[in-house]
Amino acid sequence: MYSISKVPYPINEPVKGYLPNSPEKKALKAMLAELRSKEIDIPMYIGGEKVFTDHKQRLAPPHDHQHTLGYYSEGDASHVEQAIRAALGAKDAWAAMEWEHRASIFLKAADLLATKYRAKINAATMLGQSKTAHQAEIDSACEMIDFLRFNVYFMSQIYAMQPESSAGMWNRTEHRPLEGFVFALTPFNFTAIAGNLPTAPAMMGNTVVWKPSNTQIYAANVLMEVFQEAGVPDGVINLVYVEGATAGDVIFKHPAFAGIHFTGSTGVFNRIWKTIGENIGIYKTYPRIVGETGGKDFVLAHKSADAKALAVALVRGAFEYQGQKCSAASRAYIPANLWEEVKNYMVADLQTIRMGGVEDFRNFMGAVIDEKSFDKLAAYIDNAKKSQGVEVVFGGTYDKSKGYFITPTVLKVEDPQYTTMCEELFGPVLTIYVYHPEHFEEALYLVDNTSPYALTGAIFSQDRYAVELATHKLRHAAGNFYINDKPTGAVVGQQPFGGSRASGTNDKAGSIFNLLRWVSQRTIKETFVPPVDYRYGFLEEE
Repeated sequence: MYSISKVPYPINEPVKGYLPNSPEKKALKAMLAELRSKEIDIPMYIGGEKVFTDHKQRLAPPHDHQHTLGYYSEGDASHVEQAIRAALGAKDAWAAMEWEHRASIFLKAADLLATKYRAKINAATMLGQSKTAHQAEIDSACEMIDFLRFNVYFMSQIYAMQPESSAGMWNRTEHRPLEGFVFALTPFNFTAIAGNLPTAPAMMGNTVVWKPSNTQIYAANVLMEVFQEAGVPDGVINLVYVEGATAGDVIFKHPAFAGIHFTGSTGVFNRIWKTIGENIGIYKTYPRIVGETGGKDFVLAHKSADAKALAVALVRGAFEYQGQKCSAASRAYIPANLWEEVKNYMVADLQTIRMGGVEDFRNFMGAVIDEKSFDKLAAYIDNAKKSQGVEVVFGGTYDKSKGYFITPTVLKVEDPQYTTMCEELFGPVLTIYVYHPEHFEEALYLVDNTSPYALTGAIFSQDRYAVELATHKLRHAAGNFYINDKPTGAVVGQQPFGGSRASGTNDKAGSIFNLLRWVSQRTIKETFVPPVDYRYGFLEEE
């Protein structure tokens, strides 16, 4: 029997509140205690094998680096080669599977995350990446569930995209998976991104080699448990733990490399793009290059802005998850008529923020991801303290004795081109430039031209002419633009996410546009009664 299936219409997964004595809070606390009580041995997943090696690497919570969560098996080039063979070996059967069955697998994964695995994926993200319960819930539970459910719906829309047909013929389009394997290279900061980058191409019939950030492996392992229980066949998603250069040296020299789905730094993405270009003659097809990279995300306030709303947006936008979101507010432009009021609101809020281990639900902030990040941010803060024309409005302290803790830091600079206004820091440091209230257009120019990035940004104003002007002048300054809201928190299906310039290829994760990158169309024309004479009517004499 055959049918044209209609998939369940996706609804964004409701965010649980984790209020006192709520069932979800009790379950999450119990899971946190359980995971902290044991050390686990995490394998690579290649084909149908769980691969362990003698090269064990320790995993620890960033906020409690003396505690051991477990160890992962570090691989080498041979494991990357094995993963490629597994992906290519699984490809024909997976691509030939009816799309409804692929959809069912990932819909089941979404439901498993929403129920049986919700506490576990959140607890793993909290411990491994130092996220609070709320930040883990909106990421590893809700956003990952949304990616799976919405992508299934987008997949059905893609397959329904068909051309028109004239009389006597039938035109149709086949949306084929790419010819080869896809490489997913994923970051530490969002478990949902780490899960979406391999599953989006896989959903469209591709097979994948997935290399996560080493500091996200603890939660990536839980995702693989979910994918396996949901029924993802062996070899469709292969998870390896190797150095980036090791993976790249094998993958980018392989003729069957068909595409990369990437989130990470601009520098790494630039090197990847260059390497692919240098090797372009090797590949069977031109590889798809999809990447979301850095950001120096802005908040611009007009003189008419609501000072309290602006202050709250800055505190949340800059310091939730320690400023380690690709979209985090990192630079702000505030008119002088609002500055004192905004500063007072911010300082009052920041003085109440608790920072510490995320197992204590009273803490608003955890630790930055690792010692390398901590040392880099500490150096920026130390330099700011010594620089003329820089005022530390709040914070400026740090301590790594127990965890990699950096207090929320607000800098005010006299030079709008000061280092921390221009460079991506990826931490809890917000830099503010105060401008003359009547120089709004000059501020617009600064926003647009100070940074090479163009990921997210926001305008705060109660003057609609100012909002309209900013929306027009900054149209290329941010791929996700917010009006009277913080520049973080994009929701799958509502605000497709991605930026351009040095922020990536703007292929919009959480939308149909991203999935279109993982298929290659074949147009099929069938003529029912073909002509049997080559002559056209115009050849006849009058």
